[in-house]
Amino acid sequence: MTDDRAHNIVLAFWPMLKAGIVVSIPMAIVSFLIGMILALIVALIRVVPNKGITIKLLRAIARSYVSIIRGTPMLVQLCIVFYGLPALNIVIDPIPAAIIAFSLNVGAYCSETVRAAILSVHKGQWEAGYSIGMTYLQNFRHIIIPQAVRVAVPPLSNEFINLFKGTSLASFVTVTELFREASQAGNRTYDFLPVYIEAAMLYWFFCTILFVLQARLEKRLGKHIAV
Repeated sequence: MTDDRAHNIVLAFWPMLKAGIVVSIPMAIVSFLIGMILALIVALIRVVPNKGITIKLLRAIARSYVSIIRGTPMLVQLCIVFYGLPALNIVIDPIPAAIIAFSLNVGAYCSETVRAAILSVHKGQWEAGYSIGMTYLQNFRHIIIPQAVRVAVPPLSNEFINLFKGTSLASFVTVTELFREASQAGNRTYDFLPVYIEAAMLYWFFCTILFVLQARLEKRLGKHIAV
């Protein structure tokens, strides 16, 4: 390894690490939280037993939203928000644009996870709640949701980890996150392989921490289920 290559690798490390901590992780967290709110709304619309016209219309909109988001690449969605909307005189800064795109993506994918988790709770649980005088909302809040959460946490944790890795796409809309820092470091010497490998190792480092946190959370939930 030449001295210039080694120097560039060392020089790139702190900006990439800092970008991962200051930009990539917070962007993933904010996007995931917003996306989960959207996912819960969409899931509830699709599982609520009401058969009125309004609910049917909302269900059609929810199904279309999920189908469109799941059927198109995240990069395309990101480019539409950042590069496409200015054609409609809607200009959004890079980080908010990335958060909007990521949130919409998370909302669609996680809504299916949340919906499946809710539907996985046995119908007898609903009947048990009704038998002691609970309303639909009380039943849903106190009986169904706690059980659905235990089912949903593992796949939702995986979605968050995938989202964190997906934040690398934000570099295409000029967000200076971890991967963009790697690209900029490579541009200094036109020697991209070492810094890209370094970036990959940093992503792996962050994801390993997330894997450990996920395992602990699942273990804790497992204890609650056992109790």
